[in-house]
Amino acid sequence: MLTQDDCDHSTYSTTWAAINGRPLSNNHYYNAEQLAVGDLPPDIYTLKQGNGNEIVTLGSTDGAGNEVRFAFTATLRAEEQWMDRKPVIQLGFTDNFYRFNKYSGLTWSNVAEMLAYDTGLAFHDFIIEAKNQIDSLLEHFEIAQRITTEKLSGRGIKVLAEPDGNHNYLLAARNFSPIRIMTAQNTNAGGPVVKPLYPHNVESDLSHEVLQRSFYEPFEIYAHIENELSKPIKERKALNAGIHSTGSAYASFLLWLNNNYGKDGDDSVWFPSLEEYYEYNYYRVNSTIDHEIIGDTLKLRISLPSEQYFYYPSVTVNLSGIAYDQIKRVISDDVVTGLSYASYDGGVMLNIDCRRFLNDHAEHFVEKYLHSQTESNRLDAIYFVEKLKESAKKEELRKRIPDYN
Repeated sequence: MLTQDDCDHSTYSTTWAAINGRPLSNNHYYNAEQLAVGDLPPDIYTLKQGNGNEIVTLGSTDGAGNEVRFAFTATLRAEEQWMDRKPVIQLGFTDNFYRFNKYSGLTWSNVAEMLAYDTGLAFHDFIIEAKNQIDSLLEHFEIAQRITTEKLSGRGIKVLAEPDGNHNYLLAARNFSPIRIMTAQNTNAGGPVVKPLYPHNVESDLSHEVLQRSFYEPFEIYAHIENELSKPIKERKALNAGIHSTGSAYASFLLWLNNNYGKDGDDSVWFPSLEEYYEYNYYRVNSTIDHEIIGDTLKLRISLPSEQYFYYPSVTVNLSGIAYDQIKRVISDDVVTGLSYASYDGGVMLNIDCRRFLNDHAEHFVEKYLHSQTESNRLDAIYFVEKLKESAKKEELRKRIPDYN
């Protein structure tokens, strides 16, 4: 997992861009409005595979062959007025490139675009003088949440990434009910206990826990991954990284991760945002599954107990004692919008996604590609359509993509 601090501009134009096949620059930055019209820095490049010319997106699969792009957590500074900044667009203007200088941080337009790709959000630091006073911090949690929900059409935050090792943010967050999970570097005297995450040993739903994260230089992460992989599965610790600004070295690391352990490697990595991991584990612990067998039909009823600001209603159900070739078909009601299945050791795994707007989301990206037929938009259209369960709607959207394959 990855949390990017300080609402840094590179969160959008490097980290998100690298994962989603967008242009990168070693010396400049850009924004969502500029990307939309192709007004980009002069030194842009995109990640490629080997000597090939095809744009690459970075991720793993759902175990059934469908791409799941890496997702990370972006921290916001909602109280800052510079998040409302509108970029200058001068398509074709080359006398200077001041419009591609680094901004003070992310804009709301950048954040809105990243959200469509499952980027998670977190609180970080506030505009506040009394940084050690719990009551004052609590007041600013309220202010920042109100601004965020206003700017992002009701989208709230339930994650805190501790700023500057100040454990008073953690203490205040425990009194702010929307926050469900936190991450910090170390346990401080008088502060909550910070715990490393061992995913195969989690028994609780992790509500209000503080998960340990570490800050690494890009070149350091490779060794940490190899070290964890050398351990038995149940002893492996999740790599929970914090970063500030990112550049080409971090983009190269993400490509390496994709090529070795992602969809273009052995497909063993899972790279969710912190809030998606929290929700998935919450459902794993708190969901109920009822089943009945009627003739040769297995019927499942699954209850996902969603809470405030939950956005990832999806689970994987492992069905033991059933072979893949015994399945004639899998059907679901309309609550399920995404569905795939595949063999696993001991049975069949069933991926279920209940996000209500998955169909509308897919249609949006198909329309976006038809309006602007870039390669990255084509990959997006296919990516979001393939998230849907098999249906007439999915087939219709496939046919609308001219060069679908």
